[in-house]
Amino acid sequence: MVSAMHTKQLLDKPLKIQSTEDLGKLVRAFRTSQNLTQADILGLANTGNRFIVELENGKPTVQLQKVLDVLDVLGLEIVVQKKGRA
Repeated sequence: MVSAMHTKQLLDKPLKIQSTEDLGKLVRAFRTSQNLTQADILGLANTGNRFIVELENGKPTVQLQKVLDVLDVLGLEIVVQKKGRA
């Protein structure tokens, strides 16, 4: 789903993320579309390599604040809305 999208498609409309795997795929696809390495992100988000690997692999127990920090570094945000509106 997400891994095959280009940057423009990633930003065209909100994406429905239904699992940690979906979020990990989105983070990886967006990071690589920006020509950033995992090392680039971990330095900017003040986190470790293990965390970035686990996030991109969809580990369900990653720390939310660290996820938000990584998304912020990538210029992404989470928008919460009532189901059925996306």
